[in-house]
Amino acid sequence: MATAKDILIKPIKSHAARAIVKKFHYSGKSTQNSQLHFGVFLNGKLEGALQFGPPIDRRRMLPIVKGSKWGDMIELNRMAFGDALPKFSESRAISVCIRIIKKNYPQIKWIVSFADGCQCGDGTIYRASGFYLTAINKNKTMLRLPDGRIVADKTLNDSPTKNAGWWKRNGAVPIEGFQLRYIYFIDKECMQKLQSPILDFTEIEKAGAGMYKGEKK
Repeated sequence: MATAKDILIKPIKSHAARAIVKKFHYSGKSTQNSQLHFGVFLNGKLEGALQFGPPIDRRRMLPIVKGSKWGDMIELNRMAFGDALPKFSESRAISVCIRIIKKNYPQIKWIVSFADGCQCGDGTIYRASGFYLTAINKNKTMLRLPDGRIVADKTLNDSPTKNAGWWKRNGAVPIEGFQLRYIYFIDKECMQKLQSPILDFTEIEKAGAGMYKGEKK
C-alpha cells in the first residue's frame, strides 16, 4: 500500500495544474493569476496540484506583517488532491513545496492561505503543516447567487458591468460559516512583525467554526 513517502512533488505547467484543480477541488475553479504550480504524482500519474500566487488584494494583505514589501509574500491559492493519493499526502506536499520555494524564491518570507469554513474545512492540513492561525472571521465575502452559483463579492464588485453593492441589490447573500486565515513563516523573524495575534487552535471550536469535509463539527 502506498504511503505519503511514495508521492513525488515537482513544478508543472499552469494548464496541467488548472485541469487537476477543476477536477478535484470542491469549487471546481482554478485560480487564474497563480504563478507557481506544483504537481503531486503517484506511480507516475498526476493526482494532485497546488497553486501559489498573489492574493486577491495584496495591498490589504501586506500590512498583516509590518514592513512587508510587494514580493515578500505569496498565497497558497488552491490545493486539490484526488482520492488515489495516500493519507497525509497534503501535509507532505505542502512541506516539499515550501522547501522548493525557500530554495528558489528566497525573497518570499511568508505564505498565507485561507480555510473555507463555509464549504470545506477549518484548516486541519494547515495546522499539521506548521501554519499559524491568525484570524477567524464570519464569512462576508463568499456569496450565493439566486441561481445557486457561489462567487466572491470582489469578483462581482470589480466587474466592469456591475458597480459596488450590485450583489446586495440582486439577491446574493453571504454563505453561513467562517473564513480562517493561516500563515506560514519561512523567515521566522517575520513572526515578530505580525500585526495580529496568533490564535490557539482551540479558538476554532470556541467560535463555532469547526468544519471537516464540508460538515460542521
